[in-house]
Amino acid sequence: MCAMIALIGRPNVGKSSLFNRLLRRSAALVDDRPGVTRDRHYSTLNIDGRHGFLVDTGGFDFSDLDPLAGPITSQIKAAIEESDFLVLVTDGLLGVHPQDKELAQLIRQSGKPVAVAVNKIDFPNKENLVMEFHQLGLEPVLPVSAAHGFGLEALRSCLARILEPEDAQEPTTQSSPRVAVIGRPNAGKSSLINRLIGKDRLVVHDSPGTTRDAIDVEVENDGKRFVLVDTAGVRRKGKVEEKLEKLSVMRALKGIEKCDVALLVVDAQQGIADQDAHIAGYAFEFGRPVVILINKWDSVKDKTEQRKSIQRELELKMTFMEKAPMMTVSALTGAGLKRIWPLIDRIMTQYTFRASTSEVNKVIQEAAQAHTPPQVGRVRLKFFYATQARTSPPSFVLFANHPDEVHFSYRRFLINRLKEAFGLDLVPIKLYLRPRHQERENAPKKYKKKASKS
Repeated sequence: MCAMIALIGRPNVGKSSLFNRLLRRSAALVDDRPGVTRDRHYSTLNIDGRHGFLVDTGGFDFSDLDPLAGPITSQIKAAIEESDFLVLVTDGLLGVHPQDKELAQLIRQSGKPVAVAVNKIDFPNKENLVMEFHQLGLEPVLPVSAAHGFGLEALRSCLARILEPEDAQEPTTQSSPRVAVIGRPNAGKSSLINRLIGKDRLVVHDSPGTTRDAIDVEVENDGKRFVLVDTAGVRRKGKVEEKLEKLSVMRALKGIEKCDVALLVVDAQQGIADQDAHIAGYAFEFGRPVVILINKWDSVKDKTEQRKSIQRELELKMTFMEKAPMMTVSALTGAGLKRIWPLIDRIMTQYTFRASTSEVNKVIQEAAQAHTPPQVGRVRLKFFYATQARTSPPSFVLFANHPDEVHFSYRRFLINRLKEAFGLDLVPIKLYLRPRHQERENAPKKYKKKASKS
């Protein structure tokens, strides 16, 4: 089992900056204001060929009147409990704070090994500010600067001692499918993930915008591992004004781009809004399959009428998603959630589908015979060779004499025939048309001969 290291501390002491600096990449949102990080944020840590997990946590503040302070504190305590090593991050410029002492007490009670990282010590001449932090009774006390990298080598050396060497890691033959949970603010995305994994892993609150970063949560179901990605709620562009929210939206879109399946969570009482269609459109553009989850279904009184209303909205606002599977669920009661996992399995089977070149050519030939390609001027469109270029999503290349002249409707006809022939009803597929000279360069030998003769 990999070692787990948690960064804990008061708000705005630089935990997320230190998190990014240790990982050597921008994995967590960073902003000058306190309280940006709310959920536990996990990422793999690699130091000199040794591996483990690094956990970023929200700011600890017992005196905070923010209604989210309680849930954030619960997340911090959970991180302390599950971690093998703790890093107490403090602010060297402000000195020891009463909340630092509270956290030090929690750490001593846990019995976990610890290092105190005194942050914001930007130059060696500020190292005298570190002496004050020895009163916390925790060792070692290390001066660092997350902003400038000062003192990071000493901290990395300290952490490397508890990490596992590379050859101790369990071999993985295939990465776990990434399932992004997307939607508007306050649709119930975090509640849905908490219910799916069976514990309060993410901060949940009635106020919109609780989730700010894209958070990965690993879960196992029926012996199969998945990564659920909780994303920030995406509002209309006109309402996204603050820098922090813009960064959150960018992270949400990045989460969609990198996922294998997207679960679009819709509030059952509000129905499908234009923004839901925009969010689904992002997934569609990236070629990601989408499952529409109508959440909070337990709160709907007239379920028959509301189902009809949502179906009408779906047909009106999301015509490009007309065949996307739709399910009614409740994150509060758990109703309908067990059906999600088998559906994701079916989607992943289609998403990673691979057809042989002969099978693809047969489908295209039969399609052209059933519906003759239209004529372009005095020349009729002719298809020479087709193949599957890649999977995830299934993508096909068709070489023709006039690829730019193929009408959208005929392209759609060919896509539908490919989907029907290979049983790809749950995933989008891509069809690229290329000129004949590229066909000669890319085709197998037997097709090159045929092309050269024609």
